[in-house]
Amino acid sequence: MAESGVDFALLSLFPATRAQVEESWRRTWRQWGGTLSLTEYLAREVEMESMDHARDGKLITWVLAPRDDPTTLDFMCSCEAFRRSGLVAYPSSTTSEPNSVHEITCHAIASVFTPPSKRGRGYASHMMRLLHWVIASRANLPKFPEAWGAPPEQVTEASEGLFSCLYSDVGEDFYRSTGPGGKEGGWETRGAVSTVWDVDAEEEDDDGWTWLTQEQLDGLWDRDAGRINKELANMLTTDTSYEVERPAAFVTFLPTNGVCGFHIPRSTYASDISMAGGFWGIQSLDDPDTYASWSVDLRPPPSTLVITRLCASEETFPGLIAKITQAARRSGIGKVEVWKLGKGLRDIAERTGGRTVIRNEHLPQIMWYGPGATANIEWAYNEKFCWC
Repeated sequence: MAESGVDFALLSLFPATRAQVEESWRRTWRQWGGTLSLTEYLAREVEMESMDHARDGKLITWVLAPRDDPTTLDFMCSCEAFRRSGLVAYPSSTTSEPNSVHEITCHAIASVFTPPSKRGRGYASHMMRLLHWVIASRANLPKFPEAWGAPPEQVTEASEGLFSCLYSDVGEDFYRSTGPGGKEGGWETRGAVSTVWDVDAEEEDDDGWTWLTQEQLDGLWDRDAGRINKELANMLTTDTSYEVERPAAFVTFLPTNGVCGFHIPRSTYASDISMAGGFWGIQSLDDPDTYASWSVDLRPPPSTLVITRLCASEETFPGLIAKITQAARRSGIGKVEVWKLGKGLRDIAERTGGRTVIRNEHLPQIMWYGPGATANIEWAYNEKFCWC
């Protein structure tokens, strides 16, 4: 029996039925629907689940429910888990050899929600502790606590993840306390850093740059994934910008399979926002390895252009940021934000008018399921494209 008086052995984690999925949307509408009506919110969720990042079993809604009534619509709480492709790079033992890079399965967690009538009883904490057991490779998990009853059943579409990430809006401690064996050893925060520019009135010509539509960006992500792979192979184990001293491994999501692309339709659903020219990205003609993509954040007003993926050297970065702020200006957007710039680019950003802040929302948190501790894992490419 838990301190809350709830016998958690009577509860378990189950993939939601269709009726439970729709009930979870109705529950979250008032909290997360913004200006959308319930009808619009439900329609958006149906549209989102049909997109590449979610379809074909990549999205599973999980519910904490009684073992003897797993399909009830009176379930305790729910969350979503997106199966994604990612990379892990294990550092080479010698500087003459590249790091060992492997494509792996990983998971992004979203929409953790307990209805007000069921809060304060530890349901969400227990759900998140059980979640490890259905999305992770169990080889390195601790012994399943007897007080929780039998482990939840694994689902083929969801298991064998090497790491998982989520974005906390309730501080660092809650998810850190939801480990697979009890109250510790859960998700750890990495790099909750944003750099923000106020958009000025200057205007530049477009010589040397090409603007990218959403469809053109879709064709970019496979090449971007190849670039990330090559960079991980050559990533050094020591760098002052790392969150972890001498990482045992580097991990990242990949922007492919709709992971980066879904941000655009989600952020603009049922709104009158439009980017000038219908452009959601830009690429240098002189250096095709310099490019960026973005979405918009409409809440709270005023709107912000949020960079979802950015690739630039210290030499090309000032020009790229100038073009991005130009895109915001032409679209009537007053701010530009990017997550987790590297230190070299961050220093240049400050010279171009950017200010770097530590966020107290959307805190990126990671959980490692491979050998060793999460504390030794560096989350590379911790950018907005990873968010869900």
